[in-house]
Amino acid sequence: MTAQGRRVPTQFPFGSLTEDAGAGADPVLVEIVQGSLASVEMEVETAIARTSRSPMIRDAHDFRAGIHDRLLRKLTGRSYSALVHPVVRDFPIEEMRPGDVFFHNDVYESEGGIGHLPDLCVTVPVFHDSGNGPEVVAFVQAFGHHDDIGGAVPGSMPSNATSVYEEGLMVPPIRLWDEGKPNRSALRIMTRNSRMPESLAADLDAECAACLMGAQRLGELFDRYGRDTIEACFDAIISRTTQTYRREILSKIPVGTWVWEDYAEHDGVDEPKLHRQRITLTRTTPDDPEGERLIFDFSGTSPQAKGPINHCGDYSDGVFLKKWLAPILRNLADTPERMAELDVNEGVVPLIEMRFPEPGTLLTPVFPAPTNARTFVILRLLGVLAGVIAKAVDGNMPADQETIRYTGVYGTDHDGRPYLMREVLGGGSGGRYYADGEDTIHVVPDSRNLPTEFTESRFPFLVEKLSLTVDSGGPGQFRGGLGYEKHIRMLRDAHFMSIADRSILSCWGVKGGKAGRPFEVTIDPGGPNERQVGALADAEPVRAGEVIRIRTTGGGGWGDPLDRDPELVVRDVMWHKVSPEGALADYGVVLTGSLEDDSLGYDETATLAERKRRREEASDTAFFDRGPGYARLSGGADAADVDWL
Repeated sequence: MTAQGRRVPTQFPFGSLTEDAGAGADPVLVEIVQGSLASVEMEVETAIARTSRSPMIRDAHDFRAGIHDRLLRKLTGRSYSALVHPVVRDFPIEEMRPGDVFFHNDVYESEGGIGHLPDLCVTVPVFHDSGNGPEVVAFVQAFGHHDDIGGAVPGSMPSNATSVYEEGLMVPPIRLWDEGKPNRSALRIMTRNSRMPESLAADLDAECAACLMGAQRLGELFDRYGRDTIEACFDAIISRTTQTYRREILSKIPVGTWVWEDYAEHDGVDEPKLHRQRITLTRTTPDDPEGERLIFDFSGTSPQAKGPINHCGDYSDGVFLKKWLAPILRNLADTPERMAELDVNEGVVPLIEMRFPEPGTLLTPVFPAPTNARTFVILRLLGVLAGVIAKAVDGNMPADQETIRYTGVYGTDHDGRPYLMREVLGGGSGGRYYADGEDTIHVVPDSRNLPTEFTESRFPFLVEKLSLTVDSGGPGQFRGGLGYEKHIRMLRDAHFMSIADRSILSCWGVKGGKAGRPFEVTIDPGGPNERQVGALADAEPVRAGEVIRIRTTGGGGWGDPLDRDPELVVRDVMWHKVSPEGALADYGVVLTGSLEDDSLGYDETATLAERKRRREEASDTAFFDRGPGYARLSGGADAADVDWL
């Protein structure tokens, strides 16, 4: 590995659509066009949600739409999306025809836009006739996590896979619809490889139809205003994002270099260990000859894992990874309201330079390394970027957030038919320098847990409890958000599955804040067969009548818990977010009265004395708190060298 990572271009060689890069576009019309793009994107997603069949798409909303221009630049900023690059690489724009629909899910042929095989991607070109016949002017794309695409286990996410061949059917970019005619042979191959063929077919129909509808809507926009006008607005939208991030975000990071790292804890094959993801962040000067920018150098990242936690991050010059990480930068906005207004489109790309290690690391895996649990790496990178920026800005970034996890059960229902119920359960986000973290959020935009009414009517189990996990949020002046606690009682013998991490390592706290509680699954809690289940499980047997108790991660805390307003601690106890025991142990608050008769309060004198005693006994601590699980995997160390300022 080189001392400095392999450099890739700051910006993929897109160029611009107009000579002045949109500078002459009517600002009012730019707003109209940007709003129209957001509306079309939302309409596409709404159509998919209403016409798809699988729970992961229809109910959990684990899918995204995106709109790109003919230079392959992402225009919309409401949610992330895949890339058009692999489609155009294999099917030149000049050869595309109205009614064409392209499809792919091959991780290594996706240029980094697809992370694992269950993510199926549909791309539809948008056409406009300016007098020379229909020409491609944009693209509408949707990709989502589908129930099953084959492979070694139901759900196509084998936790102990050692090659991508075990993970399901790989489809490089193909023309799935040819001028409006579906390729029935290709569809039959895909559904034949799926354990859920009807759901897969219905979901693909929904996505193709929705993207074709979106392409029609965009074509109408070009017809209304003309190609030159719309393309000038596209350039202006992207240029405005670049200027806004340079002015409002980059300006908050001082010139300098900082290093931080975090870890995935297991890969499903080797024993748990620290799989490192490291970022060296450099903020260049405004007069840097190569431009004012942020450099993300991933040198020091661990070798690729034997198991499926690898992510192909260095394809297409890291363009997908730049847009994936960029939302973290929004935390530097002046206010939370302003943060919510900032889009992440192609305009962020010129402001970030990527430097990757040589092939053969977690971020530069070599085919056919497995990737189905790559969320452990790309979601951890969000936290690594937040952490390294926190070092640069004196901690004014959120503590660590929850990470995505897939849990579910499968078996046969009362009628003897096979079923698969899988959902994405969220967790707590990190405390912030101005507010507590949010409870049970889903890091994938708009994703959600499955409704109890739906699951109980379709699958042979009962949801007996869905609540917050008490004490799961990391203690802090601003507390971490809480995770879920969910109890599922099985009515028939089945198997439990889980693809999750943060079961050993916790969401870290920052600037005196403490780590949150980790992920935990218990089967038959309090019963004769009580047992803990690992976070990676493909087929854990569950007997009829047994309960599966799932507790998801709590976010890290921000700031010293002894600085938290005691009144807020009392409120948290009343709201069952903090236990009475936790109030004393974590916050040094001596409670009085009782929850039973609404007399709960705190003893001000005793609390001041307790907090004073603890401060006098405290020793120097690292800037980041990783929780007790870190010592288990580090050989006894409480903190890493990079955890100190």
